[in-house]
Amino acid sequence: MYAVQLIQLDKAYIDDQTPDEISESRGSLKSPGTESPFRNRTVKENLQLFKDMRGGKFQNEEKVLRAKIDMSSPNLNFRDPIMYRILHESHHRTGDTWCIYPMYDWAHGLEDSIEEITHSICTLEFQDHRPLYDWFLDQLDVHHPQQIEFARLNLSYTILSKRMLKQLVDESHVSGWDDPRMPTISGFRRKGYSPESIRELCDRVGVARRDGIIDIALLENCVRKDLNKSSQRVMAVLDPLKVVITNYPENQVENLEADNNPENEADGKRIISFSRELWIEKSDFMEDAPKKFFRLSERREVRLKHAYYITCNKVIKNENDEVVELHCSYDPKTKGGWSDDGRRVKGTLHWVSIPHAVDAEIHQYEHLFNVENPNKPKEGISFTDNINPNSLHIINGCKLESSLKNAKLGNYFQFLRNGYYCLDKDSTLNGLIFNRTATLRDTWGKKNK
Repeated sequence: MYAVQLIQLDKAYIDDQTPDEISESRGSLKSPGTESPFRNRTVKENLQLFKDMRGGKFQNEEKVLRAKIDMSSPNLNFRDPIMYRILHESHHRTGDTWCIYPMYDWAHGLEDSIEEITHSICTLEFQDHRPLYDWFLDQLDVHHPQQIEFARLNLSYTILSKRMLKQLVDESHVSGWDDPRMPTISGFRRKGYSPESIRELCDRVGVARRDGIIDIALLENCVRKDLNKSSQRVMAVLDPLKVVITNYPENQVENLEADNNPENEADGKRIISFSRELWIEKSDFMEDAPKKFFRLSERREVRLKHAYYITCNKVIKNENDEVVELHCSYDPKTKGGWSDDGRRVKGTLHWVSIPHAVDAEIHQYEHLFNVENPNKPKEGISFTDNINPNSLHIINGCKLESSLKNAKLGNYFQFLRNGYYCLDKDSTLNGLIFNRTATLRDTWGKKNK
């Protein structure tokens, strides 16, 4: 046992002082510490007391094992740091086998040594602890890794502190460690971030010696760049408005061909169904459209992606004067979305055939915090006070093309004109749930400007 070895070398001793007494005796940067009255116990006495600590003969805080170094060192970490403390608690893995537990500075170097680590990479706050890391390993004459410090990665509008993340989970601000708003690997995976996009961020950021905050927009840019190449294009209507093509034959269904990914021909094509009744986005129609509105309005012609040109002829409203249905006509000579006469149609809409639509719930995510650096809240408030109350927006009643019935976890999709999405782990065959990974553009940055 390494602790016993240090005691035998007269480099460690058992201290009976209380935690407050030990803290006070360490002094400050301007004054030296005071040696413990138990510092000069004999090796034999220390060995027996340590054995008794291990055997459970003492209560919590009754005794500790301290390294014997230098109570006047300018580095406070060298002023006889605690190595072991007594803690009578059941451990989640070892039960009640142990009642003494090592402190981090003592365990850190030894764990690295035992596992034959060559380089121990730490964040900058461990720089002052490195001499102690080295001292322990030198005294024991064991394999000695090299500790190297670098600046920790900080992303804007989120936190990476494990303590703070645990608080978010424990206080139910999020659904768990894999909540898609959490900057954890499981959270990123559930949100649809690809491994390649995270590696791309790391390559771009690199390693630095100065703390800073990386704009999360950079990560989202990496995600968009990768998913643009790898995601399958599909059509999904998130806020549906019914369209009836009055001159299209009733009960007729056409199978139209669509590219799965124009960025990669190897992804092939798929078949989508077209019928008389369709869903389009409500935002794609406007009654009194301004001149630069290139989508659908009365007497205006638009293109349906992969299908035909249509023109709106009639608007149906309910008793609240809300538009609930559009009656349109189509030009059968424009199959595929092109005409031989050369007329120009500026607007192209995505759509879903009503008889073939798949119902789904969509989760739209924004940043978890309203402030750029939630790690440092203003005086008098908690970091949780800066949580964005609109970080999750759930949309029910969305209509998706039928191919998405076969979506699997780990598949990446681009919902045309909406963003990048992935299937959520809580989905069922009768209740599909998709999470938004990223918008097609950096809408957050534009919002802030």
